[in-house]
Amino acid sequence: MKRKSGILLHPTSLPGKHGIGDLGKEAYDFIDFLDDTGQTLWQVLPLGPTGYGDSPYASFSTHAGNPFIISTQELKELGYLTDDDLKSEPEFDKNSVDFGTLIPWKKELLSKAADVFLENSENNKAYRTFCLEESSWLEDYSLFMAVKEFFDEKALNEGIDGAMWSNFWDKDIALRDPKAMLRWSEKLATEIEKNKVLQFFFFDQWLRLKKYANEKGIDIIGDIPIFVASDSSDVWANRKLFLLNKDGSPTSVAGVPPDYFSKTGQLWGNPLYDWKAMEKNHFKWWIERIRGTLKMVDIIRVDHFRGFEAFWQVPAGEKTAVNGNWVKAPGEKLFSEIRRILGTLPILAEDLGLITEEVNKLRDDFEFPGMRILQFAFDSAEGDGGLDPDNIFLPHNYIANSVVYTGTHDNSTMKGWLDNCKPEEMQYIREYTGYEGQDLVWQFIRMAISSTSAYCIIPMQDFLELGDEARMNIPSTLGGNWCWRYSADSVDDQLKEKILEMTQLYGRYS
Repeated sequence: MKRKSGILLHPTSLPGKHGIGDLGKEAYDFIDFLDDTGQTLWQVLPLGPTGYGDSPYASFSTHAGNPFIISTQELKELGYLTDDDLKSEPEFDKNSVDFGTLIPWKKELLSKAADVFLENSENNKAYRTFCLEESSWLEDYSLFMAVKEFFDEKALNEGIDGAMWSNFWDKDIALRDPKAMLRWSEKLATEIEKNKVLQFFFFDQWLRLKKYANEKGIDIIGDIPIFVASDSSDVWANRKLFLLNKDGSPTSVAGVPPDYFSKTGQLWGNPLYDWKAMEKNHFKWWIERIRGTLKMVDIIRVDHFRGFEAFWQVPAGEKTAVNGNWVKAPGEKLFSEIRRILGTLPILAEDLGLITEEVNKLRDDFEFPGMRILQFAFDSAEGDGGLDPDNIFLPHNYIANSVVYTGTHDNSTMKGWLDNCKPEEMQYIREYTGYEGQDLVWQFIRMAISSTSAYCIIPMQDFLELGDEARMNIPSTLGGNWCWRYSADSVDDQLKEKILEMTQLYGRYS
């Protein structure tokens, strides 16, 4: 692996008007910023349509794109929206995404743009080609979202929370009875077609942006969550590939066991794969998922990689993750088959958490780079009495085939973490770095960029030296996450020069 560096920033965090970062001018400006500072990697979070809690890790589809990051400005330039349409915009906070206000406003705009597009779509060869090429997932997704919106509105009118396809839809369409599929397809034909149009808009904008990045020598790192959301077209359309009851509800769910950080573990609630069923059809679902993701990105970060070796299975209905058990997964067979069909896999393994020798072997057998998080290097274990020189997150223990981060989207920002360090942790930092100054955020950035890890990714918040007011996510919490945005005026020539000089100094400039 060639030495490279880049920035972690989800498109929703881009600056600009219209309430949320999108795929318009500011996205191209950000790529120019990467190019100006010598960065050749842009890491994003999952790009799918977000569901409950607005989390990109709880998407309605593993293949679809998030309509809410479609640039309305570009739609206006194409004639699908007017200046008057955009004048209806509420007063948004430019430093944060207010999903509650954004979604209904932008949904109406996108619907109007789709209407205008469809008035002349019969002559749009690119649209017809897109629908044909992506039909394997687009048909199910578009129907799922149309039916979901119908029943979500019904649930809202009846004051019902937590409505999903498996517990609220009419049984015949929930279980995909052929007659019901046909009836609903006819009943919601207009809404289904609009969903296809929005996906066409998304992929048109995203792939043009990706091409612009690639032409400047910048690779995009995408993200695949290992599990999918229960309320998704993936589960609805592929029930036999998941551990479900006859009604579509899960028999058991995903999570992680109790550990030092949580006495009750983490109960994620995602349905688990029926790996035996997947193996019988040669992991076709996974192969298509990887293939589809590689259309959108150049490199894939696989979230919760350890789940491909063994996963924590919790019986459905449990309130915590305590009463679970480890179940072996066919990771070696899976990645061998994917590699046989798709060739060398540009995959980064998120190998954090409870990692065993078996997990390490699976990662190393396929030569996937693992992750190193600098914030984990100085955690003071209870009663350890000092810094552990064998801690794999300390830079002197890194190997080249790895990716170093100051922190991830689930961590505090570097400044936020430093502000809350325990005295003994700060002592370890001073001893290890030999640095007595006050600019510790940049000292950590320097440690990351200068390390032997082939890839180095710095969250944008850390380059901007922001505190936890800019944190992207606090795991296991709802509300206030995934909202942060930066402002264009926070990026100046001095910052660009500082990043570029450090990138050149430590051999990551190309």
